[in-house]
Amino acid sequence: MAEVINMPRLSDTMEEGTVASWLKKVGDKVEEGDILAEIETDKATMEFESFNEGTLLHIGIQEGETAKVDTLLAIIGDEDEDISSLLNGNSSEAKETKAEEKPETIIQSKSDESSPSQELPEGVIVVTMPRLSDTMEEGTVATWLKKIGDTVEEGDILAEIETDKATMEFESFQSGTLLHVGLEEGDTAKVDSLLAIIGPEGTDVSSVAKNLTAGNNSAKKEDTPKQDTPKQQEVPKAEVKQEAPKQKIQATVSTSEAAGRLFVSPLAKKMAEEKGIQLNQVKGSGENGRIVKRDIENFTPSATASASTAKFVASGQEDFDEVPNSNMRKTIAKNLAKSKFTAPHYYLNVEFDMENAIAFRGQYNSIPEVKISYNDMIVKACALALREHPQVNSQWFEDRMQLNNHVHIGVAVAVTDGLLVPVVKFANEQSLPQIGAAVREYAGKARNKKLSLDEMEGSTFTISNLGMFGIKSFTSIINQPNSAILSVGAIVEKPVVKNGQVVAGNTMKLTLACDHRTVDGATGAQFLQTLKGYIENPVTMLV
Repeated sequence: MAEVINMPRLSDTMEEGTVASWLKKVGDKVEEGDILAEIETDKATMEFESFNEGTLLHIGIQEGETAKVDTLLAIIGDEDEDISSLLNGNSSEAKETKAEEKPETIIQSKSDESSPSQELPEGVIVVTMPRLSDTMEEGTVATWLKKIGDTVEEGDILAEIETDKATMEFESFQSGTLLHVGLEEGDTAKVDSLLAIIGPEGTDVSSVAKNLTAGNNSAKKEDTPKQDTPKQQEVPKAEVKQEAPKQKIQATVSTSEAAGRLFVSPLAKKMAEEKGIQLNQVKGSGENGRIVKRDIENFTPSATASASTAKFVASGQEDFDEVPNSNMRKTIAKNLAKSKFTAPHYYLNVEFDMENAIAFRGQYNSIPEVKISYNDMIVKACALALREHPQVNSQWFEDRMQLNNHVHIGVAVAVTDGLLVPVVKFANEQSLPQIGAAVREYAGKARNKKLSLDEMEGSTFTISNLGMFGIKSFTSIINQPNSAILSVGAIVEKPVVKNGQVVAGNTMKLTLACDHRTVDGATGAQFLQTLKGYIENPVTMLV
């Protein structure tokens, strides 16, 4: 059956989009994951991929045209399928198709069939779970910054929502009173599920909330057991197995005399876990001594704080902890599996002499208030080499290759929930100190989940560096839609042969993973030769 594709909401503030280009035309076969079009939002031009398979039967918005979010974008179905009823909007199949795409339509169809009392009261606005990233399918409410009965102004922050990439603030686009909250803190729901209802003070929205919940509750019910089951298993474990450190528990309780427990927002709790901060050492600045995110961000551990130790497990006893997969972890797993099994990877291994690089870095860092790392030098060298080898700086599409003449380098940063890849834009045009400052800023934001979507989008090449952990050599999975990723190992002091003599030297191993659809072996090898010239003679990067 034909599927109706509407103009997607690709950013939290997007109200309309412009089709920059169609990558499929009417009659083309479409596979799940294929890029249908490039859509210009209020923030960037983004690729929009299909979640359906079939034949592209109709295009509703032509290239260069602008339309509101949820306007008919395209129709995908079986070849030669009759879609006249969908275009006329008179078929029950059309209603069913749209209902699958947007839960609000389900509610509207129910309202049409039932009593008028279920229609939205005047001035009432339904707020749904927003799509805060292009890959977001569901979100978790980390914390509410408004409570029922509070006055909400346009631009006020309603809640902090955890997406597959970061925890982001969600602001209101309406003014009124918060009349209903559809998701409690910690609850997870699909995009477009009921999040809140805003309207005139005193308005009864109980029937509206009931109908909306009935329409989108299936997504919440599917997610809830996955989230709750581990928690139910963890609570008795904490009570039984953590009896020994009772003093720590008592200290925690004493920090909040008002209610006999520790007040902490879910976001602050999550940040504390990521940073290894014990909450009983943090003084809350929120209401009733509640610990909020600013307390974690500004926390300085005391000198007497004890080092973290492994959990005590009795000898001969099996023990485990279950941790629910975060949205970020699930998305990373999905994207890496897709990359590994769709892009034909191959690997090129090289070993560079680092003597000149070591000397160059030492001289450069002797300049007051200047500090660059080897990773900064590699980013700069790759950026210059990519300008000479656009094939490696390319992207693969079903009907074409895109050879990029701009260089945006993604730098992989390890975080608790997985891996984030902030992007250094126009890296070839930046100096070494500028690159160093950008990478340090992005790394800090990544670990605190403060990266914006713009700072994580648009990479044309990726670098993953595990040298600081002592890893000598490794391979990485390509960060699609890039065509290559460079894995950087540690600098190792070892015997080397120079001028026929065995002498002490310093070398570094690098591995280039390439997508064979866009980068041939010889092309990858030529890129590495150019990169070798810059790394082994870093003064050439300053020319």
